[in-house]
Amino acid sequence: MAVFRFMGIPADVADHVREHMQSPQYGHPAHREVARSYGPCRLCLRTFEVGKDERILFTYQPFQDPDSLPAPGPVFIHADPCRRYDALEPPPDLRALPLVLEGYAAGGRLLAQERVGLRRLEDALEQVFQRGDTRYIHIRNGEAGCFMARVERCLVCD
Repeated sequence: MAVFRFMGIPADVADHVREHMQSPQYGHPAHREVARSYGPCRLCLRTFEVGKDERILFTYQPFQDPDSLPAPGPVFIHADPCRRYDALEPPPDLRALPLVLEGYAAGGRLLAQERVGLRRLEDALEQVFQRGDTRYIHIRNGEAGCFMARVERCLVCD
């Protein structure tokens, strides 16, 4: 069975947002509020406690490939520092959410888009990775459509 690496956004992006209250990629102002929905935080990949957790909304560009077309969108992080999720197991809080997987080739070319639905997340990931030249997958929110996390196939795991 394949092994996958699940990653939140880079910690330096979240640090910049918290310090400057703006998107480091676009300079758009960030907005701080008490959570009105589950999120999740794009750094630690935990859902927010509605009405309690403070979160920051900002514009984020999830593509790292310089040849990809930009696809900025709104994302949230905890207002208080949290630890970046980077692990070989799916983030527990994501399993219960409506997820869409987008498989990308080099250059950010979209190859596949699949709703996870009732399938196991790992099975859905394997199915998308088996299509063409899929190099990485973006997990998106199936309700709002926004970016949540990046997944890579782990060929040599630490």
